Amino acid sequence: MTETSVASQPRARGSGRGAVWLLALALVLLVVWGGWRWWSAQEQMRMADDRDLDQHLQALEARTARLRLDLRAQSQRLQQAEATNRVLRDELLGLGQRAAILEDDLAAVARPQRDAAQALRLDEVELLLAQGQQRLQLAGDQDGAHRAYALAAQLLAGLEHPDPGLLNLRQTLAQERAALDALGEDPRRTAAGRLEALAAALPALPVHAPAAGQPAASWWQRAFARLVEVRPSDGALALEPADRAAGLAALQLELTLSRVAIERRDEAGLREALDRVDAWLTRLWPDSAGLRERRAALAALREAPLSASLPSLGSTLEQLRRQRASPPRPAAAPGES
Repeated sequence: MTETSVASQPRARGSGRGAVWLLALALVLLVVWGGWRWWSAQEQMRMADDRDLDQHLQALEARTARLRLDLRAQSQRLQQAEATNRVLRDELLGLGQRAAILEDDLAAVARPQRDAAQALRLDEVELLLAQGQQRLQLAGDQDGAHRAYALAAQLLAGLEHPDPGLLNLRQTLAQERAALDALGEDPRRTAAGRLEALAAALPALPVHAPAAGQPAASWWQRAFARLVEVRPSDGALALEPADRAAGLAALQLELTLSRVAIERRDEAGLREALDRVDAWLTRLWPDSAGLRERRAALAALREAPLSASLPSLGSTLEQLRRQRASPPRPAAAPGES
């Protein structure tokens, strides 16, 4: 091999390497340019999307602003309508009140029970009901209460143009009269009769207790019985004539106080007086079947009531006063139900 061929071989190798590097550089530049083009396209697309999004947001804000304006306008119209309705409602209420006042005035003029004669009749009914209630409460006069209630019922039934509200009053009066009829005898009269029967039965009680179970007296006791009487010192019976006379007088006084308490319908005073009567019974008479019977009757009389219990008493009077105090209600029109 000559020197010329040997020198051309390195030269060819160096040119080949340069071409390779140039080709690689061209490929790198091509890749970079392609990447830049892709990034630029993506950036343009992103910017286009942002512009579209901004346009959509602006459109939404514009629509929201328009909706707010519409809502504000609707609220103003609603407030105006509410104010108008309030004014109309107040006017209607005023008209209704005026109409009610006119109806009351017309009813006061037209109703026949507002005349003087019928008002006087109702005053008489009220007076009779009050008298009947006071007779029964204060004096226990059931007969007088019956008569007063009967006269009140006759007056109510004799009204020429009765108010429909008085029908309930007549029904209440009928119920109160029925309850009054069911009371029976006056408890005070019954208690007084029982006390008199008890007082009349007291003298029949034995003064000396029968000596049952005691041994027969010895000859010297029988001999000195007319001179000396031996009895236990702890006995509570009043056997001496002076003691018995004083005890009987005290017993009669307590019985009189019991009668007074019955007349006054004083149940507490009656119980206290009967307790003292019971104490004198055990002091004046010895224990016996008759005494126990009288004491049992005394205990029953102690718990007996002295006043009649009538829960409905005065209900008619109260209803009449409440009805007369309330304003009259106008009669309904023919077409109303």
